[in-house]
Amino acid sequence: MIVFSLLLLLLAVPTLGQGNVTSLVGTWASGSQNVITGAGFAQPANESFTYPPTTGMSYSFTGDGFYEIARYRMTGNGPSPTCITGVMNWCHGTYQLLANGSIIMTPFGDGYQQIQDPCAATSNFMENYNDTELYTIWTIYQDPVKGYTLQLYQWDGTPLPPQWQVSASPNMLPTQLLRNVTPPTSNAIVLIANAGERRWEVASLTGVFTVISGLAVASLLL
Repeated sequence: MIVFSLLLLLLAVPTLGQGNVTSLVGTWASGSQNVITGAGFAQPANESFTYPPTTGMSYSFTGDGFYEIARYRMTGNGPSPTCITGVMNWCHGTYQLLANGSIIMTPFGDGYQQIQDPCAATSNFMENYNDTELYTIWTIYQDPVKGYTLQLYQWDGTPLPPQWQVSASPNMLPTQLLRNVTPPTSNAIVLIANAGERRWEVASLTGVFTVISGLAVASLLL
């Protein structure tokens, strides 16, 4: 049933992909648009962040295949209301627009994230974040109030929060390695975590193969 649903979703890609009202190029941000890619969010040289006043996410794309992502999430804990987890996440790299309407984003290898959890054994730590991300569908439409709106769909068809265009020109850090790190030799496709998750997690191999198989079958059927 899950595979069948994925195939139906992927078969709908041409319909969703057609009629985009503007280019993907530029900077997009969700919510109050306080989270914006670029130097105001992440400082890779010293592996730090500038915390915005509210949570959200921002994606930027260039016309020649580069991207940058900035994300800030706060997650509550029902049984322990004081145990609120915060995740600051930054990465950049190259993206590909595939013929079936999906986007694959492959990082340079210098991404990182900060996780704060007052109830965990380690309450505040930094770690590398260098996972390839798959979005099965994307579309841009005209919102009557907000204007150009980017809607990205995760590997399983779940939509991310809508992002509105901040600028038609991408607001990004330099499109090259910005930290002295050894680039990873391979990357797993990730599932963007749901609101209840503690962090952005790597997909299971079963989930990845299911998606890839669905993409392949759908491409043959189109």
